[in-house]
Amino acid sequence: MRLGSGTFAACCVVIEVLGVALFLRGFFPAPVRSSSRTEHQAEPPAPEPSTGASSNWTKLPPPLFSKVVIMLIDALRDDFVFGSKGVKFMPYTTYLVEKGASHGFVAEAKPPTVTMPRIKVDDNVTRHLDKVLKRGDWDVLILHYLGLDHIGHISGPSSPLIGHKLSEMDNILMKIHTSLLSEERENLSPNLLVLCGDHGMSETGSHGASSMEEVNTPLILISSAFERKPGDIRHPKHVQQTDLAATLAIGLGLPIPENSVGSLLFPSIEGRPVREQLRFLHLNAVQLSKLLQENVPSYKKEPGFEQFKMAERLHGNWIRLYLEESTSEVLFNLGTKVRRQYLDALRTLSLSLSRQVAQYDVYSMLVGTVMVLEVLTLLLLSIPQALSSKAELEVPLWSPVFSLLFYLMFLVLSALHVIVCTSAESSCYFCGLSWLMAGGVMVLISALLCAVVSALAKMFASGKLLSKNPAHPNSRWSELDVVILLGTMGHVLSLGASSFIEEEHQTWYFLVNTLCLALCHEIYRNCFLGDDCEPRRCSHGERGFVNTAPALQDRSIGHDELEPHRASKSPTSLNTLRGWEKWMAMASPWVILTCCRLLRSLNQTGVQWAHRPDLGHWLTSSDHKAELSVLATLSLIMIFALVQRRCSLTSKVAMALGLLGVYCYRAAIGNVLFPWQRDSKDISKGLIEARFVHVFVLGILFTGTKDLLKSQVIAADFTIKTVGLWEIYSGLVLLAALLFRPHNLPVLVFSLLIQTIMTKFIWKPLRHDAAEITVMHYWFGQAFFYFQGNSNNIATVDISAGFVGLDTYVEVPAVFLTAFATFAGPVLWASHLVSFLSSETSSGSALSHACFCYALICSFPVSAYIILVTSLRYHLFIWSVFSPKLLYEGMHILITAAICVFFTAMDQTNTKS
Repeated sequence: MRLGSGTFAACCVVIEVLGVALFLRGFFPAPVRSSSRTEHQAEPPAPEPSTGASSNWTKLPPPLFSKVVIMLIDALRDDFVFGSKGVKFMPYTTYLVEKGASHGFVAEAKPPTVTMPRIKVDDNVTRHLDKVLKRGDWDVLILHYLGLDHIGHISGPSSPLIGHKLSEMDNILMKIHTSLLSEERENLSPNLLVLCGDHGMSETGSHGASSMEEVNTPLILISSAFERKPGDIRHPKHVQQTDLAATLAIGLGLPIPENSVGSLLFPSIEGRPVREQLRFLHLNAVQLSKLLQENVPSYKKEPGFEQFKMAERLHGNWIRLYLEESTSEVLFNLGTKVRRQYLDALRTLSLSLSRQVAQYDVYSMLVGTVMVLEVLTLLLLSIPQALSSKAELEVPLWSPVFSLLFYLMFLVLSALHVIVCTSAESSCYFCGLSWLMAGGVMVLISALLCAVVSALAKMFASGKLLSKNPAHPNSRWSELDVVILLGTMGHVLSLGASSFIEEEHQTWYFLVNTLCLALCHEIYRNCFLGDDCEPRRCSHGERGFVNTAPALQDRSIGHDELEPHRASKSPTSLNTLRGWEKWMAMASPWVILTCCRLLRSLNQTGVQWAHRPDLGHWLTSSDHKAELSVLATLSLIMIFALVQRRCSLTSKVAMALGLLGVYCYRAAIGNVLFPWQRDSKDISKGLIEARFVHVFVLGILFTGTKDLLKSQVIAADFTIKTVGLWEIYSGLVLLAALLFRPHNLPVLVFSLLIQTIMTKFIWKPLRHDAAEITVMHYWFGQAFFYFQGNSNNIATVDISAGFVGLDTYVEVPAVFLTAFATFAGPVLWASHLVSFLSSETSSGSALSHACFCYALICSFPVSAYIILVTSLRYHLFIWSVFSPKLLYEGMHILITAAICVFFTAMDQTNTKS
């Protein structure tokens, strides 16, 4: 069966997405769980240890508190309570921490500090609070306030709105505490109020990584049961966030959750009698030791387990002395020793379980890796056919050899699947799939392997090895080809080091700068060395990385009967440029380098230099709102000037109104000011303004899609298709302008400017082939991903973009908007590539070649990276550095699949079977 190279590449990337998804499911499995009991069985609590005498305490101790109120403030950073902001905006909470009956802790959350997004306007949480507090039909009340997190995502931790929200939370806490105290006077039993946060907030207002600001949260236990003497100064101790579950279970007289890996916060029970303290600690230690036994085969050699057994023996001796009514001094000293031994054991057990909390699903990872590597191998072996002038390749699906090999492989894989799934001791996602789905995956793996074997056999049979140009094996490599090859290999190799992953933006900045210098060398050589080095058809048309016609010839060639008025136009070259145009061509690499340097100063990203001030921080400060407003206005004007030139009149009007709506939206939410405004007190959510822009985005996209369908179905003039593609690109630019924060609008401007410069003064005059143009688009798309301020850190994802124009959380639009805003750089450059190749190239195979090259260059890093993370899965930085990058790569390959499908839809190459 014959397939076009674009269709073939799109199918390969879709299969690669499935393989990466399966690998991710194995790499990020569900945490290990206790298997000692089922949901409907309750194991009796462990009895009190004793030696020589029997203890009568075999039940759970009574609850320490009558009622518990948990006030969870999303994104509550520790310094918001324990720092200067707490003193200023939360005075009542500060008083309780410093002088009241309370215990304060700094609870550490484990990275990645990611939570599911949700919008809940905070008034809805507080609305019925007074009525609920007066009722007596509840034991536990949980209040989850999201406003602080929402403010952080939009404005950052330095926003004046933070102070207002903290003051609001302080007043609510005072109301709850006052109500609980009044109830205690009537019931004579203590209550507990817990103030905590689920994660912190980075300096940009986001979260998801492992910085101190993101993982450190306040945990305050407030109760009249906690005695405090005058002058007793308590500094917050660092604990684990998981310790709260065990503490609440003990406080409510409930069994500790069997899957909890936390240890009891001892200050919460230090006022109880010694026997109760030891009983509580023993229950916690027994629960952790059982969890350790079920998940660690060599649990007896674990230091925590040995410490627990020692503490349990000492505890038994203490019980014997207690029941014998021994002297109080001996009993007190032994009790102190037992308590210290239990606390050490709990700390060690909790640490061991935290390390063992998740197990890798190696089988699912292996299956996913095999699929990805098979796709990459098949793409590499298909280069000679896929990049030929016909842009077609033969896929041997129906040959007898293929069928025999396929059935043998399918039987072997099925047998291996049965063996692995029946002998696996731990849970496996791939084994849990239905036989129909698992069989489908094995059929796919077998088919890919057979295709790889067939391609290898055909290559060795013909005696042809991979060459730069399959049609011209003796063609030499240009300097630009060498730069592209070495740059791609260097980037892939750099993924093996954690420092290079944290600072990957530096790699892409270096690559685009090197690319500009290589282009500068090529332009100057052609300008100053005359005809001897002038680009000829063989230098970029016949040689090239692909065997295609000159990529930038006029489309009138071969279409004279359709476009007679364009038939006389000749291919563009440097010699045909006028004087000022030639000077512009010579200056264009330096202009691009200058733009890139300015963009690097806009957003500091990565880890090493992220704390240093940049232009973006200066612009977003409240003191420079006027400057930001001017910059946003100029940027929106420049965007319109650069985009409108190829749009229809209707799209030009829609674009102008849409960009005006973008500014109105940012003014409505308080980011920028109108000329007649002096401050931004009257702020809103900007729903009307954002939806106004969304309407124009959809209108422009609809107009472009209509033109594309018209050009395909009615076979109208070719210009309709080029206009349609450009309008789709323009609609995406307008959507990006809406989602980008105002200080990032220059990123969009420089992206459009660089594309315009390279189109007019580099790609057309130098007649680069489709493969080289594709790689350049890919490199600049990756660089602009980091120019936006993104990194391989989840905390740099701008979650607020997913709520632009939404009043409540709607999953599908929120996910789409967030993904587009994050990967706007690669998406816009890929969209420009489709528009450019469709409007400027004469070769009907250019889009097929571009699709294949784009799929190939995107497959290299993801294939190499899943092998690297598999080998480094026990690395110290696997969760803080390598795993976030893995998520980015997974999302990137998904977007690449969508781009390749779009390439294929626009491709004019006929698919033959």
